[in-house]
Amino acid sequence: MFFVVNLVSSLVHVYSCSYMAEDPHLPRFMSYLSLFTFFMLLLVTADNLLQLFLGWEGVGICSYLLINFWFTRIQANKSAIQALIVNRISDVALTLGIITIFCAFRSTEFSTIFSLTPFFTNQSVNILGWEGNLLNLISVLLLLGAMGKSAQIFLHT
Repeated sequence: MFFVVNLVSSLVHVYSCSYMAEDPHLPRFMSYLSLFTFFMLLLVTADNLLQLFLGWEGVGICSYLLINFWFTRIQANKSAIQALIVNRISDVALTLGIITIFCAFRSTEFSTIFSLTPFFTNQSVNILGWEGNLLNLISVLLLLGAMGKSAQIFLHT
């Protein structure tokens, strides 16, 4: 994934240099794009949930900045605000998933979580009278968090 992110990012940077050549705000755009690349690399190289969440949030903030690059355009502002709202809603689900994982596994390290998962296959949880499987709950929360980010990307491409 590190190679793929760097390759795609390099291609986007090269394309953006020619596409944005006449724009007087090219340095600001390139800084947003570089920051997006940094957070994407942080996301794909994370070995624990806290680093992953930091990369996830950084990608969301940079998406907002890139969508709202031409901030004088009303449609850009509307799209950026919509992206920010969708991002915040999905972040709630992702945060709840990470908190649930930490409460259950007492760790945010991927190696610890993956090695302990077989011991939690039959673990049930009771939330406000709803009885369900702990791993299913975690999966749904993480999926809702990922779906929100995917929706943000697809809404603004």
